[in-house]
Amino acid sequence: MITVSEAAASAGALKRLSGAGVSVWLDDLSRAHLTSGGLADLVASGTVTGATTGPSALRAAIGSGSGYEEQLAGLAVRGVTPDEAVRTMTTDDVRAAADVLRPVHEATGGRDGRVCLGVDPRLAHDTAAVVDEARRLARLVDRPNVMIGIPATGAGLPAITEVIGAGISVDVTLLFSLERYREVMDAYLAGLERARTAGLGLAAIHSVASFPVSPVDGEIDKRLTVLGTDEALALRGRAALANARLAYEAYERFFSGERWLALAGGSRANKQRPLWASTGVKDPAHKDTLYAEGLVAPGTVLTMTGATLRATAGHGVVRGDTVTGGYVQARADLAAVERLGISYDEVVRQLENEGVAAFEDAWQELVDAVTKSLDGKGVDAP
Repeated sequence: MITVSEAAASAGALKRLSGAGVSVWLDDLSRAHLTSGGLADLVASGTVTGATTGPSALRAAIGSGSGYEEQLAGLAVRGVTPDEAVRTMTTDDVRAAADVLRPVHEATGGRDGRVCLGVDPRLAHDTAAVVDEARRLARLVDRPNVMIGIPATGAGLPAITEVIGAGISVDVTLLFSLERYREVMDAYLAGLERARTAGLGLAAIHSVASFPVSPVDGEIDKRLTVLGTDEALALRGRAALANARLAYEAYERFFSGERWLALAGGSRANKQRPLWASTGVKDPAHKDTLYAEGLVAPGTVLTMTGATLRATAGHGVVRGDTVTGGYVQARADLAAVERLGISYDEVVRQLENEGVAAFEDAWQELVDAVTKSLDGKGVDAP
């Protein structure tokens, strides 16, 4: 959690990110952020303008029972299923967070003040189930500033189009591949076109495309370390930034084309902003603000855990755009990785599969823990 004093101290440094066109959102929202007033403090200080949730954080928060004991007891009396209990608790938290962030949402015309809530990741490969769950979650939260998270799987692409077409804002999650990102942007525009045909106002529909950053370095750096040559070791900590920077280049190109301009004109459609997720640096050999400093670009969202917020506030250096001038070097870095025999396509496929599996596992562990609580057997510590 972030204290009041930490929120005030961090405001100056993190506001420089805002001045560079970056929206900072709190990563891994929990009920503790709400009951402690931590989220409200961060919002009031201007430090944070949105929040996201994730299966692992939900497992840690709800699975421990801390702050949820009374609600779990009431749900047990009502005889709800574990899945219903999880849905109730998560939507309650997101609804409360959305209310805290509502003034930001109104002040920014819906651009910020967002809270993201993902669909059950066990549905990631079932388009119809994802669409049904997205509609259900949007209805249960019933706040204009909620975004429903849909994974960027093959089955997720048509779900994105259908959910956007229904006027629901979407956070596209688990996005690693540049090729898949182009498919995601296409799915988003298809959804906007469908919404326009249905007579819906496009100005109220927003979307972000979430790129987990640190896992890219985690996997590629591991392979570079195994190679162990000077050339290989010199490339560590560069692939994730390169991948994200080329994603931003793709974003700039896509949202300047004729198809986009047809939507952006009279229909007042919003661009689908890139969101840099998993920005905590795992390798102690790298500066802990590597991604916060290296992915500064206008029109982006940067999610941070409390630890990364504190690190950025304490010693982060924000000097404006660090993305758009780096496309040539980014291509060179990924090409150098390929020359060493590390396949980019193989890595991003692996990361997508592992990401979905990790989300599924964390969600199932959450459901299992809630099952024990509803049965009166207590809840395991995370």
